[in-house]
Amino acid sequence: MTLPETMRGVLLMRHGGPEALAWRADIPVPRPGPGEVLVRVRAAGVNNTDINTREGWYAAEVTGATGETADGVERGGWAGALAFPRIQGGDLCGEVVARGAQVETPALGARVTCPINIPRPTKENPVGFIALGSEIDGAFAEYCLMRADDLYDVSDVPLSDIEIAAIPCGFGTALGLLDRAGVGPGQEVLITGASGNVGLAAVQLGAAMGARVTGISAPAKAAVLREDGAAEVIARDAPLPQERFDAVIDLVGGAGVAALIDALRPGGQYAVAGAVAGPRITVDLRRVYLRDITIHGCTYQAPEVFARLIEMVRAGRVRPRIAATYPLRDIARAQADFQAKTHAGKLVLLPPEDEQ
Repeated sequence: MTLPETMRGVLLMRHGGPEALAWRADIPVPRPGPGEVLVRVRAAGVNNTDINTREGWYAAEVTGATGETADGVERGGWAGALAFPRIQGGDLCGEVVARGAQVETPALGARVTCPINIPRPTKENPVGFIALGSEIDGAFAEYCLMRADDLYDVSDVPLSDIEIAAIPCGFGTALGLLDRAGVGPGQEVLITGASGNVGLAAVQLGAAMGARVTGISAPAKAAVLREDGAAEVIARDAPLPQERFDAVIDLVGGAGVAALIDALRPGGQYAVAGAVAGPRITVDLRRVYLRDITIHGCTYQAPEVFARLIEMVRAGRVRPRIAATYPLRDIARAQADFQAKTHAGKLVLLPPEDEQ
């Protein structure tokens, strides 16, 4: 195909509120170099991390809960300062439309996806990564330039483009958490924020792995959690049982962490990949070391973990729940709906269809 010179998409111009996002129709279409491919975006998921990055929440000086725009921060991205303008969007589903030199796979026309946290290990940092939509341009545009070896061919996966776009961040993060916590058949697992993107994915995955899953959620969403595999649902702010769980998957953080530590059995595993209730916590360390609790900070997922996720999806063992779709141009409305937390399931953005 003949590639256009420009494309439509959303540029993040600076840290801030929705006004920091700019819809543009004159973004240059990148050309793939050696080892690279150009992907035509078919769908892109809405994630908390894209909103956090826009708001500058990852800056060290920001200490409050998510959802409050940080003013004046300079190092508000995953790895510090962002290069503006930036095309965000960490959840990609698209079609390979052009390949650079030395690329044999994926094939032209292949449907592809990739993890949001793309491995870039170094000798100094063996768990190094870059984040799609943060350190490199992401999926909130008509085209996305990727390294070929970072992509996974999902042409044969029996899910729609919209469903594929709901997989990488939510399910990738969830499986990374469960993997690090060593979750297996017969274990008791407690999941906070269980009706959110990552939480609901962790419920599905944990149940598929044979664990007994308990989710923490608003009562109005309890039925959804049970449909997706939760054996039990505990209401937010309700007292937690003591020393019952083999693993806690925490996506909330904040003041409730101490109670989560107490809910673990001796030798239990606490895995965290979120702090929507706040990044600063108070925990009695005696409750950690005297009971041999292991704490895992989980962002990076090894390639074999994401590959295992794709095989689970291919086999039909898990399937994302889609709550709503929006035109890409309506990203501000989609993100506002996401932050309202009225949906149980994924919100997905769709690029313009004409001229594609």
